[in-house]
Amino acid sequence: MQKKIKVAVMGATGAVGQVFLWMLADHPWFEIEYPVASSARAGLTYAEAVHWVLPFEMPEKIGKLQLKDFNMNAMKEAGVKVVFSALPANVAAEAEPQLRDEGFWVFSNAASLRYDSDVPIMIPEANHEQLSLIEEQGYPKNGFVITNANCVTTGLAMAVAPLRKFKIKSISICSYQSVSGAGYPGLSSFDITDNCIPYINGEEDKIVKEVQKILSIKCEVYPYCVRVPVMFGHLEAIWLEFEENVETDDVIKAWDEFKLPFATPSTPVKPVVYSDSTTFPQPKYAFWGEPRGMVVYTGRLKKMHNKIGFICLVNNIVKGAGGGSIQNAEVFLKQKGLVK
Repeated sequence: MQKKIKVAVMGATGAVGQVFLWMLADHPWFEIEYPVASSARAGLTYAEAVHWVLPFEMPEKIGKLQLKDFNMNAMKEAGVKVVFSALPANVAAEAEPQLRDEGFWVFSNAASLRYDSDVPIMIPEANHEQLSLIEEQGYPKNGFVITNANCVTTGLAMAVAPLRKFKIKSISICSYQSVSGAGYPGLSSFDITDNCIPYINGEEDKIVKEVQKILSIKCEVYPYCVRVPVMFGHLEAIWLEFEENVETDDVIKAWDEFKLPFATPSTPVKPVVYSDSTTFPQPKYAFWGEPRGMVVYTGRLKKMHNKIGFICLVNNIVKGAGGGSIQNAEVFLKQKGLVK
């Protein structure tokens, strides 16, 4: 590419919006041109408007960006083609189809369009071939929307995708989800301090619907979702039942060989990393890896009777949210021959 592609970020000041701006600050393919926030914040610099929640310093260059109102004509005049959406689902349900109809390429973290038959829920390592669904939305003449998965589903799908070849019969999952998954300001400290909440509205239904669409499998899925008092990283205890006989060595080999068949800036060389340490993984490792937060970690692997069990860790706001959408955009550009 001779020039970077100009992008807009919708919902730029929220937790996922912060991930977008952090990861895009020095991106080799994308340039932040149009960061969008509420009209009350338009005109402020990003540093003035944002309550920074990520566990490291804000990049200086994004702090100087000026926030803007949502205006599609102004976005076009600014040369924006790619839109990253961190909008709440109810706002995204109206805004994202409008953006698509105006020709923008929308990469969304919102759930509002995920279950439309022509909208891919894309996790590139697991199902990059589903990119072809955008043609049913009218691409290349029209714009399109590609969504990433629910943050817990992302970790589950990444760990399970290389095991599909063993013919999965059932999936049981209990997730232990960090408070950053509730957004900002999120939960009251009175509710979550020294406490776990054994229900997260809508989360379990999302897992059931999404994992089958993403992995193109039909199997029984049994989820429980629990909110726990940690800041970042979702742990998942997963049990799988297979039609074929599977040993733990088969699983480790499948994870080790699992990768995207081409490189992009936000794709790890090894997207699923296993350790046999009895204390691995833990949420404090959520920002490990290269790129930071994009690696899914697995551990505690064991076989009991005819089932395989393990623990999985996903960074819920990076791989499971903003970083996943950026990776989806990179894969789109790569597969359509728009970058080398």
